[in-house]
Amino acid sequence: MARIAGVTLPTNKRIEVALTYIFGIGLSAANKILITANVNKDKRTKDLLEEEVNKIQELVNQYKTEGDLKSEVMQNIKRLKEIGSYRGSRHARHLPARGQRTKTNSRTVRGNVRRTMGSGRKSASQKT
Repeated sequence: MARIAGVTLPTNKRIEVALTYIFGIGLSAANKILITANVNKDKRTKDLLEEEVNKIQELVNQYKTEGDLKSEVMQNIKRLKEIGSYRGSRHARHLPARGQRTKTNSRTVRGNVRRTMGSGRKSASQKT
C-alpha cells in the first residue's frame, strides 16, 4: 500500500491513474512524474518497489498539493470577495463564476435545488 503526500493510493489501479487521487496532480503531471522516475505507467500500485515509491514521493513533493494547494485556492477566493470583484460576488452567492448560463444549467453549483414556480394559483385543496 503506497502512501504519498498524505493520500493512500488505490492498490489495484495503474500508477498513472492512482497518482491522480492526489489533489493537485492530474494525468499529465502524473505522466511527467513517472517518466522522470523511470517507472512504467502500466504498473499497478501494489507491484511498485519501495525505491520506486520513494522516487515518486520525492517528485510529488516538488508540486504544490493537498492542503497547501487547497489553502491557496481558498485565499484566492477570499481575496476576490474582499476586493469586491464580480467573480468574488458570484463565489459569495454560490453561483457560477465563469459566465455560464443560470436559467437552467447551474444545478450543481446551487446544490441541485429544483424550484419550480407554477402559475401562482392555489390548488383547490389549498384554498380552504
